[in-house]
This record gives sequence, C-alpha cells and structure tokens, in this order.
Amino acid sequence: MKAVAAGVPSLAPFFAEDSGLGLDQQLRSRAVPGGLQQGDTPGLYGGTKQPGICDVERLKRFLAAARNDRKARAWAAALDLRTDEIPGYLDRLTPVLLRHDTLALNHDYKKGKAVPFRALLQAGIAILVDEQGLPSVKCSCGNPLRPFEGDTSRISVTFGDRNEKWQGYDRAEVVVVRPAPRKLERIALVDVRDPGRGIERPVGTTGEADAGFDATERRAVPRLAGTTFREASRRLADAGLAVAFRGERPPPDRARVIASDPGAGAELRFGAYVTLSVAAEPETEGRTAAPAPSASSSPPVGSRTPTSAGPTPSRQSPPKAPPGSVPPPASSAAPRNSAPPTETSSPPRVTSSPPPRVTSSPPPRVTGPPPPRVTGPPPTGEPVTSSAPPPVSSTPASSAPATTTPVTTAPTTTAPATAAPASSAPATAPPTTV
Repeated sequence: MKAVAAGVPSLAPFFAEDSGLGLDQQLRSRAVPGGLQQGDTPGLYGGTKQPGICDVERLKRFLAAARNDRKARAWAAALDLRTDEIPGYLDRLTPVLLRHDTLALNHDYKKGKAVPFRALLQAGIAILVDEQGLPSVKCSCGNPLRPFEGDTSRISVTFGDRNEKWQGYDRAEVVVVRPAPRKLERIALVDVRDPGRGIERPVGTTGEADAGFDATERRAVPRLAGTTFREASRRLADAGLAVAFRGERPPPDRARVIASDPGAGAELRFGAYVTLSVAAEPETEGRTAAPAPSASSSPPVGSRTPTSAGPTPSRQSPPKAPPGSVPPPASSAAPRNSAPPTETSSPPRVTSSPPPRVTSSPPPRVTGPPPPRVTGPPPTGEPVTSSAPPPVSSTPASSAPATTTPVTTAPTTTAPATAAPASSAPATAPPTTV
C-alpha cells in the first residue's frame, strides 16, 4: 500500500502535474464511524467557494489529442471504457476534495500501460467522482482510480518518494468508499474553509452551478423503523444525515431496520451519523426442517438396540420356530408379529437352572390390564411341548400351593414359571412369587 500525499507529484503520471490540471488542499483527515462509507454520504467530500479544483475540459482535450492516443487507450482500459466513451464519461464526473484519508486502486502510466497499485490518498486531494460517488480520477495527474478491494484492517502503508507520513494520520480512520445505491443528482459537500457552510453541487458540474446552505441548521432524524436498509439510507441522505452501521460490511439492501440511534425526531447537524440496527436474517431461510417422528410409530425391524437399562438380548441362536410361525430375523430384538412389550428392554435370557422356590403366599393383586397374549416363539431354554402357550392369567394357576421340590423337567402346562418374566421384569429383578 503506497501513501499518496496531497500536493506531491506522481512519479509516473498520465498528465504532467505542473500544468495545473488539479489543485490539492492541505486538510487534516476527519474520523468517521466505520471504515466503509457510501458515495452519497452527506459531507463525505468537501469543496470550496472557488471553482476550478479540477480542470475537466483540459483533461478531456489532452486524452482526445492524437499524440496521446496510446495514453488514452491505456486510460480507458483501466476504467473499462472505449476511447470514444471518454468525453461522455468525463462529462458525468464531479470534482470534489477528499475529507478523509481514502483507500483506492490508483494507476501509474508505465511503458504504454496503466499499472495498478493500491494507494492511500491523503485528505485534501482533489478527485473526480462518478454518479454514485465513487472516486474515478485523481485530478492533479489525471490518473484513473478504481474502488479499493481488500481487508482494510490488515493494510500496511509504505511512506516514501516524498510522500512522508502526514500529520494526523491514523490507520484506524482510513475509509473505503462504496457506490451509493442510486445515481445522484446533487452531491452535498462541506466547504473545507468554512465548515458551517454547505455546498450543493449538481453532478457533472465543476462548481459554477453550486448552491450554498447552512450546515449548522439542525435536521430531524426521520422515522426509519420498518423500512429496508436501502430506503433508510436514502431518507437519511435526503435529510442531510449520514448512515452508520455495525459490522465490517453494510447490511443487505432489503434488511429490515428495527431501530436507529439517535431515534426518530432527534435533531442533528448536517452530516451527523445515525446508526441503524437491522433484524438478523433467519439462519434456516430456504431450508426445510425434517418432520419429527410420530410418537405412536414403532421402530422398524432390525433397528438399533433400545437405549433402556434392561438386559442385553441373548446372542444364542433362537430355537426352531413352531409350525406355522415366521422366524424373526437375527438382528431383530422382538418377533415381527408380536405386540410391543410394555417396556423397551428385550426378554431376559432363560437358562436351564431350576425355577425359584415357590411359597404358599397368595399371588399379588394385578390392577392393570392383563398382559398381552404371547403369540411369538417361546423364550430360549427348555423346549415347550405345546405349539403355543396358553394365555397368562392374573389368577393363580391352582388353589393348592406348589411343592417346594425344584422342577427338573419341563414346566407344567397350566402356569409356566417362565411366562411372567418374559413380558415383565428383567432377569436381574427379584422373582415374582405365585
């Protein structure tokens, strides 16, 4: 980043600077809120009572001369123009003075070409701006200018070639100009010699049609809540006030303004800044949320193991299915055609150890609905002699208590000892007495 001081000739100019094409001023840069400024910001640029800070007609004649054809072609190429478009383009430009140290893409003329370089232009330099307020030409040398692109927080300025560090330089106060959201008809300037006087300069004029106004007159902040950022910026500019925003870049033009600081009705001087707050854009805009699963839907066969604290399903291969039934898949935690159990755990593993001792206490009263009828294959363990077990009843299997002798053969067909644990408590809980 090369520093370009006011009044210092360029080493490789398009136009000889001693011819008086442009007249820089000695100014001190003014601090602004934020490094990005829109081209229609009231008071962004300055002027003087005396016109002639940039001689546009002389520059036009110079570039139209046949002997300068090569320069004209290089000059036009730097601005994406054809040489026949140069006169009309210059007629739409307006001379102003920088009031802030401003970043731009400058161009030297070397070996028949426009050579771009990043430059920091000191406040007080005379430039031409286009219809959206963008710096376009450095007046004193005629060098074309383009908008600066890059991270302003990481610039490193090199001072040299007589461009010594000027008084009041502060990297934190450097600005970059962005195009106004509309073409301008007039540019509101501040007289650099009399800050209390404002200048309205029609776009495309050089000062002969200026109109003065009182820059000390108070201006009311318009009501901005509910408008878009673009509309709010226009209303502030029309009122002679400047827009400020939080963040490194301006919000989108369609962002909705929710508040301003100061608020509506506050009276400020010309060029004072009003900070806009905009609504945050929804992060899910344009996305479709996935539907939540239904609470009544059952997990598919072969789905992941339930996350309850119940026992782990047995890895033992299931016995041969009874005739007429469909064997469950190996990855399933429950038979395909069975009703869902009352808990999320799988049936406990049944081993060949004898059943627990049965006491003569009466069975507990069952207050809930009877357990579902078991229709799937019997639990692993000893084979069952019948094709399907009888329904489990909430009443005792017989009036007489069972003996205390351990059962060493298959369980009785009236009340299998293993039927209740298969659909109720896990194997680690105390056995239920009958």
